[in-house]
Amino acid sequence: MSVLSENSCAPCDGKMPLLSTEQADELSKQLHADWLLSANSTALTRKFSVKGFAKATYLANLCAWLADREGHHPDVSFGWGYCHVTITTHDVQGLTKNDFIWAAKLDSLTQ
Repeated sequence: MSVLSENSCAPCDGKMPLLSTEQADELSKQLHADWLLSANSTALTRKFSVKGFAKATYLANLCAWLADREGHHPDVSFGWGYCHVTITTHDVQGLTKNDFIWAAKLDSLTQ
């Protein structure tokens, strides 16, 4: 389990510091290898492959539950056999530590 997953997301106030590409690269080492940084280091994405529609829905619902619990909300799309999760801090239009905390918590729930 990542040390990140032991933290909680801080309330977003629009003033959270954006992470540099180097900071994002360093934090991403604590996440599952399937998380990908966007080319401009403003978002994290992960594609889950699952069997069928119900499991994709369950995973999307798990993301919704975690988002509610942490007060930090990803973009989720799903359909038969897949669930795509994209996380960014919308208030500052880039990555903050919250994004990595949230991703690490999802990792711990899906292992």
